Formats: sequence, C-alpha cells, structure tokens
Amino acid sequence: MVTSSSSVPRLIVAAPSSGSGKTTVATGLMAALAARGLAVSPHKVGPDYIDPGYHSLATGRVGRNLDAYLCGPDLIGPLFLNGARGCDIAVVEGVMGLYDGAAGQEELASTAQVAKLLRAPVVLVVDASSQSRSVAALVHGFVTWDPEVRIEGVILNKVASDRHEALLREALESSGVPVLGVVRRAPRVGTPSRHLGLVPVAERRDSAVEAVAAMAAQVAAGCDLEALVALAHRAGDLSCTEWDAAAALVSSPPPLSSPPPSLPVPAPGAGLPDGPAVVAVAGGAAFSFSYAEHAELLAAAGAEVVVFDPLRDEELPEGTRGVVVGGGFPEVYATELSANEPLRKAVAELALSGAPVAAECAGLLYLCRELDGLPMCGVLDATARMTERLTLGYRDAVAVSDSVLAGAGTRMRGHEFHRTVVEPGAGDTPAWGVRTPAPRVEGFVRRGVHASYLHTHWAGEPGVARRFVERCRTS
Repeated sequence: MVTSSSSVPRLIVAAPSSGSGKTTVATGLMAALAARGLAVSPHKVGPDYIDPGYHSLATGRVGRNLDAYLCGPDLIGPLFLNGARGCDIAVVEGVMGLYDGAAGQEELASTAQVAKLLRAPVVLVVDASSQSRSVAALVHGFVTWDPEVRIEGVILNKVASDRHEALLREALESSGVPVLGVVRRAPRVGTPSRHLGLVPVAERRDSAVEAVAAMAAQVAAGCDLEALVALAHRAGDLSCTEWDAAAALVSSPPPLSSPPPSLPVPAPGAGLPDGPAVVAVAGGAAFSFSYAEHAELLAAAGAEVVVFDPLRDEELPEGTRGVVVGGGFPEVYATELSANEPLRKAVAELALSGAPVAAECAGLLYLCRELDGLPMCGVLDATARMTERLTLGYRDAVAVSDSVLAGAGTRMRGHEFHRTVVEPGAGDTPAWGVRTPAPRVEGFVRRGVHASYLHTHWAGEPGVARRFVERCRTS
C-alpha cells in the first residue's frame, strides 16, 4: 500500500432534499460518461445498498459506499481511493439533502461532510417543478450555508417548458452558480419502488438495464457533459493512504476477547494452515445487500469466498466452514425460501455443528423459525413478520456477548432499515446493546451464530472479518 497524492477527477451529485432526482441524475451521468469510453468509479454516500446496484449497472464497476458514521471520517478518502483506482473519473451520489446526516450529530455522515473530506466540487440537483425565481434564493442559501462546501453547478430537474427554463436561468444569473444541465419533466424512468425504496437490480436485471439506459439518455440530452467533466477535474488533491483489505487487517487491533494464543493468525492474504476456509456468502435476489469490502476482508483474512443463492441452490458450497447472510428482501421471497427445504436444513445443520454463521437483518429473518407463518431455517427460536412500521436509523452498539464476530465490549456502529419485527427481539444471549433511540439489547448469539438487525460496515472494524475466519478454521 503506497501513500499517494491523488487527483482522481471527481464530483458530488447532491440535492436540497430527498426526491429531487439525484439518483436519476447521478446514475444517468455515470452511464453517459461510461458510454463515452471513460472508466467511471461509482460511489454512494451513506449506508444505502440499493443505489450502488444501479451505479454498478451504469459503469460496469462495483458500486461502493462512503459512510462517515459507519466507518469514520478518516476512512472516507482511503475507501474512495480504493474504489477509484485506475478510473478516469468518479461520480459520488449524495444522501438525503446536502447537509443532512446522522441525527443530532451536526454534519457527521452528510453529503456535505463527504464533499469536504474528498475536496470535491458539488453539483446541486434542484427539483424546479413548482418554482421559478425562488430557485435563486434556494441555491443562494445552500451555497452560503457552509463556504467550505464547493457548490459549483446546478442541474435543474423536472423543468416544464422552454419558458420555465428561461425564467429559472434568468433567476440564477445573479447567484454565480452556472446551470450545467436542464432535465425536462418526463414520465418517471422505470425504477419501481416498494416498502424500502427502489427495487434492487438483482430482482429486475433486464428492466433495470433499460431504466439505466433511459437515465443516461435524459442526462446526455439535458446536461453539459463536457462542463461536468471539466468541473470534476477541479477537485483538490487527496493525500492519504489507499485502503487495502490486507493492510487493514494488519493494522486493526485484536478483538477484545481473543482466541487462545495457540491459534495461528494468518498473514494477510495467506491461506489458513490447512488451506483456505470456504465462507459461503448468500446472494441472489433475496439477499442482495452487501458491502464489497466485506468479501475483500474475508479473502484477505484467508477465506475462499463463495456466493450461493438461497432461492436456487439446494446445498451449501462444497467445503463450507462458515456462512454470511446479509440484508435483502426475504419477506418478498418467503414462499420460495421456505420451499427450498434442503438448503434450510443444510444451514440449520451447519449452525448446529457450531460453525460460524453471521446474519444481518434479512439474514436474521432467514434463521428464524418462521417468517410470516412460513418455515425458515429454525436456527433461532424466534418468529418474524412484516409490519407497517419502518425502523430506520444509525445505531451505536456494544457487543454484549463473545461471538464469532466480536468480543464482549467491542463497540461498533450500525444501521437499521426494516419493516419487520422479530419476536423475541433478543435471545438469552443477546448480540448487541444499543443506546439509540432508547437503550435495549437485541439480536442473538448461540453457539457459532451471530444474528442481528444491525447492518455493519466491516471496514470500520476489520478485526471482525479476521475473527470470523479464525473461528471458521477452528470450529
């Protein structure tokens, strides 16, 4: 890993609020630039798993998240450089409104904070559908709120007509912020939503390809691509160390409750003494939520990462020593997941053997006895069901019990995002103590199983991956 001063051209696509059109513009811009032959690095501010899937489709590269709450501000530059390696330009889609971040913690995890950390210019996407001259006041307010945030362009979205466009441009002349694009009001691009946002790419591959192509056409037709590329080249240099999974494992402190000293710790990237431990990672339409760095850390710790699809595969990958089941939508596919009885039994038998099993959110539901009345794996003596209530937000957590992921007392930050409830919410041996929004314990630790609603980003605590792979070897 080499310390470098990086000048990867980059820009941030932000908005005054959610629903302004930044996903359409950011994804369309990525696809339009890729169509011109540029290698585009796609990034998303915040914990969102779904938008990066569309970014990946637009660019042909892995979409990566930049979350200053889950990983810490110091990792934003290094994680960005890791993703942008070898690229001509990077496009970073913001989260919520430009200045919105972790509740009650000022600018933490906001798009504005990431823009400053990356020394990147910001393009503000404004929904102009119900305003004309007022757009200038809105842009002026955003530009002057924090002078360290470089808002250097505006893209007007949902513009009704030539007359409407003229009024908007005239109003913005005095703002000093150039209009770099105008996207006309049009039928919504085919990106259907449901209870947790957009339907993930993994569930609608063909139609998602069409939707991304439509976004690219809108942006190419209405935006000044040359001016946007020129703006990206005005980003300031970054002097930081590019994140690398193997080096992160070396520099990370040992878990608070370490394995016995006699257990060898593999050198970064090296296989375990008896060969790589196969870690099966759930994928497919039902379990499409995963951060790319998780697999990279597992591999660097000595695991052979093999993806399996609980909707289709009736067996775990050959030689499986541990299983990771991340987020997704098992509630949408409960019938199909339940019908795959051979795999459910295989997961249950592996868990019963004491092998490491890490489950987050959707994975937690899959390990329950049942989901909406349908049999699941039965690893946990708990039931899960859909509700109308949305649970959403960042969480500060501390490990209550020793587990395959963390020693008791390990502090981590996580994110909850679901419309389901698990009863009981915690086992006799809980996984986490959570301080927000109210103190509680949640999740389950049983034998080698760690199951919880919390989504975590292992780049912020690389020792989690190392501990998991060590336990795969010794279980």
